Amino acid sequence: IAPGGKALMIAADIGSGRVLWSTPNPKGWDMTHSSVVPMTHAGKKMYLYCASGGVVGVSASDGSVLFETSEWTVSTANIPVPIPVGDGRIFLCGGYNAGAMMIRLKGSGPFTVEKVWRVDARTFGSDQQSPILYNGNIYGVIPGGELACLSLEGKRRWKSGSTHRFGLGAYMMAGDLMYILSDKGDLSLVQPNPSGYKELAKAKILTHGEAWAPLALAGTRLLARDVNTMVCLNVGAG
Repeated sequence: IAPGGKALMIAADIGSGRVLWSTPNPKGWDMTHSSVVPMTHAGKKMYLYCASGGVVGVSASDGSVLFETSEWTVSTANIPVPIPVGDGRIFLCGGYNAGAMMIRLKGSGPFTVEKVWRVDARTFGSDQQSPILYNGNIYGVIPGGELACLSLEGKRRWKSGSTHRFGLGAYMMAGDLMYILSDKGDLSLVQPNPSGYKELAKAKILTHGEAWAPLALAGTRLLARDVNTMVCLNVGAG
């Protein structure tokens, strides 16, 4: 976990709570809403984290810092997680006009960080939810509420248009299909592909608004909630 404070990140034994290692935090980076993400590169397993002052990768074995960069920060609230996309590349995005960035780790560790590209918020960003890497493209709801597809080279391929907006709602992949819940409670089933937006079905499942919580799938049961209500849907074939 990444608590900020004296330790930027710690590992604890799940049974006893004993701290296994602790990553120092000499720059005083605070915690954010973003979560810790595992990644392996050049034979080294690490944990990625977007802290208040930048992005860090720490060794899974002892918590030592394998890389850090202050090139990427998000004002007010850093929420989406860093996304490893292969070949040492890490995709970063955020809201509040942060846009999106691709970085690459170089060397054999500790690593140096190269900025590959950066795009502004008009091209791609994410206020609240974490985008999804699928078949070599990145899908996410950008500021303004439209679903968009971004190539790994930083080119936006399409966005869903003004009639398909999702606000700050959650989304997830299940097999080859994407479930997207608008923050008003409309659930859409979308087939993601780089050629354009393709909606397969749509249903109203919640009515109280602020449907921001992540979706969860257990077998064929989809759990979704808004500010007042939780629903469980059977989304299996037949």
